[in-house]
This record gives sequence, structure tokens and C-alpha cells, in this order.
Amino acid sequence: MTVKVKVIIGTTRQRRFGDKPAHWICDEARAQPDVEVELLDLRDYPLPFFDEPKSPMWLNGQYGNDAVQRWADRIADGDAFIIVTAEYNHGYPAVLKNALDYIYPEWGNKPVGFVSYGNAGGARAVEQLRQVVVELQMLPIRSAIHLPTAVYLSVMNEPVPANPDLFRPLKEGRVNYVERFFGELLWSARALKQARHPAD
Repeated sequence: MTVKVKVIIGTTRQRRFGDKPAHWICDEARAQPDVEVELLDLRDYPLPFFDEPKSPMWLNGQYGNDAVQRWADRIADGDAFIIVTAEYNHGYPAVLKNALDYIYPEWGNKPVGFVSYGNAGGARAVEQLRQVVVELQMLPIRSAIHLPTAVYLSVMNEPVPANPDLFRPLKEGRVNYVERFFGELLWSARALKQARHPAD
């Protein structure tokens, strides 16, 4: 069973770091069998600040704003998501929260994993995101990839895409964090896709 994995860059700030782990995790996803990968950059979806009169829960996937509709359409056919997030002041970027909040049924009954960076490897941002995605009826996997400071510093001044060898510490040593991450994400993606489409 082929699964579509959408990788979301969760920040739009100038000179952001997030492009580098996003391109790296895309390549790691493409190396997995029977996986299609699409990179989604929030810069390409200039969503207004959420101020709709109705919750997207009640809109049946029909949105009045063209940018929001394009965003919803890109999310709708995904089977699993990887959110690459920074940590800002113990939280995650506001632009990412806005993108999550603007749509609803497109997220439901699909797994999500997190790749994070920043203070404490972005762990506090991820813990907050877990609470949000559960309310969107998503399934956050247990494992996340938190970039260690040494990896962050070695990749910081790299071009995009960065040298993948610089991420190697995440795959070596006592735990192969990448292997564990994709094991959980893709198992969940296939199980939930089968549950969503039992006749396929």
C-alpha cells in the first residue's frame, strides 16, 4: 500500500533554519518503500489570520479564501504528516498554529510526526503540538526527532539542501531515531488509510 506523506515547514521567518531538516527528512521519507512525499512550505500559502465566523469543523472542506482552499486541497489527500517546527519561547510558531486551525476534516484520522529544533531540541513545542493535533482528530506518534545542539550547529550554515551526513548522528549509536520514527509513522499511516478506505 502506497502512502502519501506531506512534510510541512512550520515557519515562514526570514533566514529560517527549517528548510534544512525539512529537505533532509523528505529524502529520508523517499527512501522508505511505497511512499510518496510532498514538501509543503507555508510561505506558498499566505493564510490570513484566522477570523472566520464559523469553525472549519462545520464547513465540509469548503473555504471562502482561495489560499485556504489551496492549503486544504494539498492536505486532503495526505495519508500522514511530518511537521518540522522551531521552538519560539517554549512554544511553536504562530503561523503553524494558524495553518492547523484554518481547516479541519482534512486532518482527521491521519498520523503525524514531528521534527523539531531549538532550545531543548524543540521538545516543548512538540509537546504543545501534540495537544493541538489530538483535537484535530489526528494521531501523533510517540517518537519525534529532536535535533541535538551539535547537529543544529553543524547544519546551521549549510546551503539547502544540507549535507545529509551532518544528520547521521540521528541514525547511529544506541538508537536509530530515524528508523524508529518512520516505523511508527508508516505503520500508523497504512493502518489508518485502510480504516478510512476499507473497500480499497
